[in-house]
Amino acid sequence: MNLTKILSSRPLRTPVLALIYLGTLAASYWLGYQLRFDFGVPIEEWQKFGTNWSGILAFKLALLAGFGQFSGLLSYFSLPDLRRLSYACTLGSMTLLCVRYLAPEFYAAPRGVILLDYFFSLAGLTTVRLAFRIYRERYLAPQSRPSSRVRRVGIIGAGDVGASLARELLTKRGLGMQPIAFFDDDQDKWRSRVHDIPVVGAPEALLDQQLNLELEEVIIAMPSAPAKRIGEVVKILHQARLDFETVPSLDQLATGQVKVSQLRSVEIQDLLGRQPVNLNAENIRRILTQRVVMVTGAGGSIGSELCRQIAVFNPQRLLLVDQSEVQTFPIEQELIDSGYGGILLPLVADIRDADRMRFVFQRFRPVVLFHAAAHKHVPMMESQPGEAIRNNTLGTARLAELALEYGVDQFVMVSTDKAINPTNVMGATKRLAEIFIQSLHASLSVGQTSCLPVPAASCRQAEVLTDNSEIRNPQSKPDQSLFASAVTKRTADDTRRTEVAGSHEPKSRAGILPASALSASEEETGRLEACPTLGRTKFMAVRFGNVLGSSGSVIPIFNKQIAAGGPVKVTHPDVTRYFMTIPEAVGLVLQSAAQGVGGEIFVLDMGKPVKIVDLARQLIELSGLKAEEDIDIIFTGLRPGEKLFEELSYKGENITPTDHPKILRFVSEPQPLKEVRKHLDLLAAHLHDAEANQLKLMLKNAVPEYQPYPV
Repeated sequence: MNLTKILSSRPLRTPVLALIYLGTLAASYWLGYQLRFDFGVPIEEWQKFGTNWSGILAFKLALLAGFGQFSGLLSYFSLPDLRRLSYACTLGSMTLLCVRYLAPEFYAAPRGVILLDYFFSLAGLTTVRLAFRIYRERYLAPQSRPSSRVRRVGIIGAGDVGASLARELLTKRGLGMQPIAFFDDDQDKWRSRVHDIPVVGAPEALLDQQLNLELEEVIIAMPSAPAKRIGEVVKILHQARLDFETVPSLDQLATGQVKVSQLRSVEIQDLLGRQPVNLNAENIRRILTQRVVMVTGAGGSIGSELCRQIAVFNPQRLLLVDQSEVQTFPIEQELIDSGYGGILLPLVADIRDADRMRFVFQRFRPVVLFHAAAHKHVPMMESQPGEAIRNNTLGTARLAELALEYGVDQFVMVSTDKAINPTNVMGATKRLAEIFIQSLHASLSVGQTSCLPVPAASCRQAEVLTDNSEIRNPQSKPDQSLFASAVTKRTADDTRRTEVAGSHEPKSRAGILPASALSASEEETGRLEACPTLGRTKFMAVRFGNVLGSSGSVIPIFNKQIAAGGPVKVTHPDVTRYFMTIPEAVGLVLQSAAQGVGGEIFVLDMGKPVKIVDLARQLIELSGLKAEEDIDIIFTGLRPGEKLFEELSYKGENITPTDHPKILRFVSEPQPLKEVRKHLDLLAAHLHDAEANQLKLMLKNAVPEYQPYPV
């Protein structure tokens, strides 16, 4: 059994440590006498030394034990251990000095011996501990064995992160990287050394042919540097024809998720100028901790990141709701591996399934609901608007009504910047969902309820469908008799369901999907049956732009095209978009939820818009290739429903600041809930018996700023 195994065994550790410490202390005490008397210790002093040394050493061992020097593993030594070791040695020497001056009847060593013994004891014990640590790190750790091939690497950034990286690479020789030189923009660091590695100059020095460092790879260790500077460094490395990687982000390093030596490729988000977002964690914790939180669309890009960040705040239970078990499984397993399995509950459910969602609300009683489930593919929804309406608008409305009925405290809808002056079905359906939840929230303050049925007679199809001037070349006009029969059939079906349900059907059940049945007298008079309001749910929406790396986003598509050798297909040379990272967007969604009072539409500060063609060029360069030379870029034309640029607000919205600098609050006059319901019920009645252009026209009547694209 080697010494390391002995020191790891609890029964053997204490006696072995006592012998090591005792030998070090005895040698220090002896050396103190020798130096004090210039290696000529008088005989009488040796006699006094022999009669007192055992008691003094026993006293010092007791102090070391009292300061925890026997309980810790010997090969793990850091600043807290050094501090406790210093306390033990200092207290021992101070005690001997006090005995010498305050109790002269007891023999104490000369002052010079006591002081020398103090320094030698502290240095000796520290050296022993450091020696065991170095031995463990360099010879016993799995990654300490030398690699068969060692690459010569340079490190850009000689700050704390770069120094930590260099130490890791020197310690973990199994990584196969030998730091050769540092590069840094700070001129004060030039011609100095970090961990005995020279700082040779700025990153531009890599282009100096006379430097001759024979580097095989460069690591960018500047996680806090501006994106513009990172982009400049990447260009330098491309010119120098050097492979490069970067350290994890500051957020990952600060939370301990990863180590500095866990390198990754430089990604597009490193070059887009997004600054770190500071969140008020205490406000977010207040709304999430020990509460039941539901996330719809939990398997998607935004939904899964919501689950990751919510889990950190220790909710009582986290409901992962998604219609796809294939998408839900990975995030469930990830959170289980992270230690959150005890609070998770994956639920396979479709928000459009009213009975299933009612059961979920009734059984699990969520208090906070983040609604991220949606159809978001713009061109695909253009050709089948009924599905976008059914999911994005009617599904959201149904979910909001259930949230109100079952006393959810906060309902946060994830929206999009495409909802502003929309030119596509996806944006228009999201905008109509925003309008509904604003109207629903406003109705609570005036005593209305979420469960007001809508008279079928008030849905005047003729008024809605007679003017086709807004859409070019509609395929056909809707058949009025067909629409009328659809409404009649739907009302009759709902009546039968209501009769069967009887008293078991909650009175506050909403009139959307399906609509509540009305008697003939109610249809004639237009009177609405009221039901009691069951809660004061805070309804709010959060808009943001494209998120980097989300499913269906442009970046994975471009990367795939680059990997295939091109060409990279861009719709238009002038098309621009706002981009955010997924963690940033979700963090600001949580922050918005924490400060919302209900009825707002929050808009996140998305920075500066980015030209998609510039994005394509940067991705090509990150792949080590050159745009227009190695990879062609071609322009295919705007797709149905696409804009050249996205807008931040529409006319009639008042922009007000919030407590967070990256969140704005848009407040607009909500529409009457009764009028919004008319539009929703009409859309629900004709989802499957109207042409795409006809549905778009109905959608335009509900969202006047919508400019539809004909199919």
